[in-house]
Amino acid sequence: MSSAGNTTLPGDPPGGRRAVAVWSIGVAVYFVAVIFRTSLGVAGLDAVERFHVGASALSTFSILQLLVYAGMQIPVGLLVDRLGTKKVLAMGAVLFTAGQLGFAFSPSYGTALASRALLGCGDALTFISVLRLGTRWFPARRGPMVAQLAGLAGMAGNLVSTLVIARLLHGIGWTAAFAGSALAGVVVLVLLLLFLKDHPEGHEPEPVPHQGAAYVRRQIAASWREPGTRLGLWVHFTTQFPAMVFLLLWGLPFLVEAQGLTRATAGELLTLVVLSNMVVGLVYGQVVARHHGARLPLALSTVGATALLWAATLAYPADHAPMWLLLVLCVVLGACGPASMIGFDFARPANPPERQGTASGITNMGGFIASMTTLFLIGVVLDATGDDYTIAFSAVFVLQALGVSQILRLRRRAARRERERLVASRVETVHVPV
Repeated sequence: MSSAGNTTLPGDPPGGRRAVAVWSIGVAVYFVAVIFRTSLGVAGLDAVERFHVGASALSTFSILQLLVYAGMQIPVGLLVDRLGTKKVLAMGAVLFTAGQLGFAFSPSYGTALASRALLGCGDALTFISVLRLGTRWFPARRGPMVAQLAGLAGMAGNLVSTLVIARLLHGIGWTAAFAGSALAGVVVLVLLLLFLKDHPEGHEPEPVPHQGAAYVRRQIAASWREPGTRLGLWVHFTTQFPAMVFLLLWGLPFLVEAQGLTRATAGELLTLVVLSNMVVGLVYGQVVARHHGARLPLALSTVGATALLWAATLAYPADHAPMWLLLVLCVVLGACGPASMIGFDFARPANPPERQGTASGITNMGGFIASMTTLFLIGVVLDATGDDYTIAFSAVFVLQALGVSQILRLRRRAARRERERLVASRVETVHVPV
C-alpha cells in the first residue's frame, strides 16, 4: 500500500538511471534537430549574399520550414501513438540530416528551399517523440521537469548554432560548415538505432485499435474537445514566437541593421537569449512541478514582460536603443521558450496516455503557427517600408493580443475539467487492488 505522500500513480514507470540513459538518446536527436533548425538564424545575411534574395525571400526559408513543421504536428502525434518513439525518431533523423546536407550543397534558391522543407519535416518528428518518450519512462509527477529539460536541450542546440555554426561559416565557408554539421545527424541516428527503447519492460502501452480514417478523426476530435488541449495550444502560441522569430531569423539583422551593432556583438546577444532560456527553464520546471497553480501566472507574466520590453526597445526615442535595454530584452526573450513548455502541462493532464502524442502535436502547433505568421509579416513589412524594423516588429503585439484573449476565454473551462479528471483518477486509485 502506498503512503499518503507518494504521488506516483498506479502503473507509472519507475524512472531511474536506465530511464535517464534512454531518454537522453532521444533528447540528443532533438538537440541535433534544433542545431539544424536554427543554423539559418546565424546564416541569414550569408544566405542573402549566396542566393541573391531580399527580406521576403529570406523569410520564406524559415516560413516554409515552420509551415512543414506545424503541418506535421498532428500527423506526428498520431504516428507516435501508433508506431512508437524509436521508429518516428529514426525517420526524423534521416530526414533532417538529408535536409542539412542538401542545404550545404544547394546551388540555387529553389533547391535550398526544398532542403529546408525536408529538414523541417524531419525536425517535426523529434520533439513530440521526446515528450512521449518521457511519459513512457518517467513517473507522471516528473512530467513538467522532464518537458522543461527537453526544451533546455533544444536551447543548447540553439547555443551551438550561435557559437559554433556561426564561426564555422566565417572560418571554413558555407558548404563545409553545413555539410560538416550534418555528421551529427548520422551519429545520433546510430545511437538511437542501437540503444533506444520505447518503454521499460512491463510498461508496454495498450494495443492501438485498427488504424483507419475513423480512428484518426476520433483521436483528433477527442483531444481537441478537451479545453486543456486548446488552452495548451494558445499558451504555446502566445509565449513561444517572439524568441523563435528573434533566434530563427530576424534577431541578427535587427541588431546589426537597425541597432548598429557589429555581428560579433549581435551574436553575443543571441547567445544571451539562449543562456537565459536555459536558466529560466530550470526555474519554471521546478516551480510548475511543485505549484501547479503557477502555470498560467507564469505564462501570462512572460507575455506581459516580453510585450513591455519590445515596446520599450522599438519606441526608444534615439536612433538606437541603449545596450542595457537590449540586454534586458534578450534576458526576457529567454523566458519565452520555458513559458511555451507550460502549454504541454495543460494538455498532458487533460488526455489519457493513448492520446498524449496527438494532444502534444496539437499543442505544439501553436507556437510554430505564430512564428510562421510573424516571420512572414516582418519580411513583407520590411520590404514594403524600406527596412523599417519598428513597424515590422509591431506584428508581435497583434499576435500576443490574439493569444491572450483566447487564454483568458479558456482558462476557467480548462481548470474545471482538470479538477473533474483529477477527482475521477483519485476515485479509480482508491479502488486499485493492493
